[in-house]
Amino acid sequence: MTVKFGLLGAGRIGKVHAKAITGDAQAQLVAVADAFPAAAQAIAAQYGCDIRSIEAIETATDIDAVVICTPTDTHADLIERFVKAGKAVFCEKPIDLSLARVKSCLDVVRAHKGTLMVGFNRRFDPHFKAVRAEIDKGTIGDVEMVVIVSRDPGAPPIDYIGRSGGIFRDMTIHDFDMARFLLGEEVTEVAATAAVLVDPAIGAAGDFDSVQVMLKTASGKQAMISNSRRATYGYDQRIEIHGSLGAVSAENQRPVSIEVASAAGYTRPPLHDFFMTRYTEAYAAEIASFIAALSGKGTASPSGEDGLIALALADAAVKSVAEKRTVLLSEIL
Repeated sequence: MTVKFGLLGAGRIGKVHAKAITGDAQAQLVAVADAFPAAAQAIAAQYGCDIRSIEAIETATDIDAVVICTPTDTHADLIERFVKAGKAVFCEKPIDLSLARVKSCLDVVRAHKGTLMVGFNRRFDPHFKAVRAEIDKGTIGDVEMVVIVSRDPGAPPIDYIGRSGGIFRDMTIHDFDMARFLLGEEVTEVAATAAVLVDPAIGAAGDFDSVQVMLKTASGKQAMISNSRRATYGYDQRIEIHGSLGAVSAENQRPVSIEVASAAGYTRPPLHDFFMTRYTEAYAAEIASFIAALSGKGTASPSGEDGLIALALADAAVKSVAEKRTVLLSEIL
C-alpha cells in the first residue's frame, strides 16, 4: 500500500517532513500547500509534487493523509477539518496552546473515528529507542531516576517567542513526552524553575530561556529536565536512566563519530548544529510508523492523548514557576 500525502506548510519543519515522506517507498507526496507561494514552489520543484490550496487538498480524492506543519494556532482547526474529510492526520506538536481547545479537538477526532498522530519525533530516535529497549528488557531493573538534557545552540527569533506559547510549551514539551516514554509511569507532580540568562529580550517578550523541571510519579520515580536556549558547543541532546540494577544513557551525536589523537590531546568533531540534522533518522522513522499504522500494522502513536498530557505538563510547569510551588497534575487535567 502506498499512502498518498498532502503537506500543509512548507517552512523549516515542512521541509523536514517532505524529505521523510519522499524517502519512504510506501509513501508519495502528492501536493503541498503554503501561504507563501515561494515556499510551496521550492518543495514542489524539489520533489515533483503539486501545489494546491488547503481546500483543494481537503477535498482531494487522490490524498489519503496530511502532515500539518502550519503555525500552532491553526493546528486544531485543520485536524478537525481533515478528520471530517476522512483523511488521516499527522500533526506537529502542539495540537494547540489551550488544553480546552485540545480536548474539544480530540472529541471531534473520536466522534469521526479519525486517525491522529502527534509529532514527538524523539521517541523514534534510534539511540533513545535503544535506551528504551534496555529498559524493556529489564537490563537496568526498575526505572528510578531519569535525566534529560536538551539545549539549543541558539534562541529563536523574538517574534517567534511571542507566539510560541513559551519555552515549556514549545521546547520542553518534547522532553515532557520523552520523560513519560522513559519513566513508564504517569507523572503526578511538577516543580519548575526558570530564568532569563541568555537574552533579556526573551524576558521582555514574557518568556524564559533557561529552565529546569523536576517530575515525580505516584510511586516516587523522578525525572529531571534541563533546558537552555544557548549551547555554544552545538545541539546538546542527552538522556540517562538510573535503575535498581544499573543505568543506561545516550550521549550526544555527531555528524561524524571519530576521535583524533595528537600532541594537542584527544579531539572529536563538533555536535550536530540543530534538530534538522540530529533527528533526521527519527523524522523518517516516525513517518514510517504513521504509514505502518495506516496500513493496519500497529496504531498511530504518539496519540492525541499523548499530546494532551505533554501540554498539561507544560501548563503545570508554567504554574509552578508563577506560584513558586510544586503543582499536582490533577490541578491541570
